[in-house]
Amino acid sequence: MTEDISKIPGVGEKTAEKLKESGYDDLMAIAAASSGELMTAAGVGEETASKIIAAARESMKMGFEPATEVMKKRGSVGKITTGSKSLDALIGGGVETQSIIEAHGAYGSGKSQLAHQLAVTVQLPKEKGGLGGKSIFIDTENTFRPERIMDMAKAIGLDPKKALDNVLVARAYNSDHQMLLVEKSEEFIKKNNVRVIIVDSLTSPFRADYTGRGTLANRQQKLNRHLHKLQRLADVYNLAIYVTNQVMARPDILFGDPTTPIGGHILGHQATFRLYLRKSKGDKRIAKLIDSPCMPEGETIIKVVTDGVRDA
Repeated sequence: MTEDISKIPGVGEKTAEKLKESGYDDLMAIAAASSGELMTAAGVGEETASKIIAAARESMKMGFEPATEVMKKRGSVGKITTGSKSLDALIGGGVETQSIIEAHGAYGSGKSQLAHQLAVTVQLPKEKGGLGGKSIFIDTENTFRPERIMDMAKAIGLDPKKALDNVLVARAYNSDHQMLLVEKSEEFIKKNNVRVIIVDSLTSPFRADYTGRGTLANRQQKLNRHLHKLQRLADVYNLAIYVTNQVMARPDILFGDPTTPIGGHILGHQATFRLYLRKSKGDKRIAKLIDSPCMPEGETIIKVVTDGVRDA
């Protein structure tokens, strides 16, 4: 397999330099890119970009393969505990790397608490349900609280100050800024052993920037590009993506739950796992798995306390 990207047919030294500067410094990054991304990064034409991507995919043997090989690759998938054994079991043993998990629910349903919990538990060693890594936390609604990281770290025996150092936080002020932060995150992933990216909330800036039905198509296209970038990072760097999502009221629904998640079919199809969180009595929350490629629909009760997310 060609490791030096300058040896890929169609990639000269100058093109290789430009690609490396833009973060495309290995075969997987190029093979997973679109021709539009490479055109922008390296200043080449569409035909050249397509040839470079095809050559990288050929080097990595990214054609058809037996399902036994796919099963072997699944062995590299890591799982991060949510802090609750019953919630871990519901989603197949914890939050998976190489996938996007989306949690939606009303205000106060526990979405952001689970975000903070994953930023802490990812730091645990593998035998304790973590991946021994750091997290990137993109905060779009001013929900990040370092005090919660310290509380949760203390509860599982981690040094609170070290736990804070292992969470890389950025505040996003609009949808363009949010997308830029995800683009920039690649630099930090390479240098910092990042194993989970958290976006809380994914849809809030898109709702604020695109109002009215006339802007819906543009909003959804942009959201689609954003989700594909997140999925590419998950695949290339074997990390997990956890995003929270808002819900809106559906006054036309007379029976059952009158709320529906934002993001429409784009988010519904792109998310690997979808969780619906809702409040119950006191500190209890009901977590319902509504979509997964391998786990049946089901629900469990968890609680959100000072120590973090726990079994009810």
